[in-house]
Amino acid sequence: MARFDGVKQGLAVWLWGIIVAIVLAILAAVAGSRFNVLAQVQGQPNIPVDGSALTAGGLIGLAIAILVPLLGAILGGKAGMRFHRKVDQVGIDHQTGL
Repeated sequence: MARFDGVKQGLAVWLWGIIVAIVLAILAAVAGSRFNVLAQVQGQPNIPVDGSALTAGGLIGLAIAILVPLLGAILGGKAGMRFHRKVDQVGIDHQTGL
């Protein structure tokens, strides 16, 4: 599909990644603390941080975690489309004897 519309392919791949992440988050919420491995680890440090700082940092991190892969997917789709156009042109040139 990247051969014909790389941006659409990149967006579709990014969207599949978001869907898989949402499904895994739902499964983790349903499973609850039963499979929480970090809660069973003894001796981990407790960092005293204000909850509002975590919220602001979390939102900034979430925005970065969404936008950077989206940009990478779009640019990767465009690069794949450009590559396939060059490969197709070489094939056409070979068939026509150029």
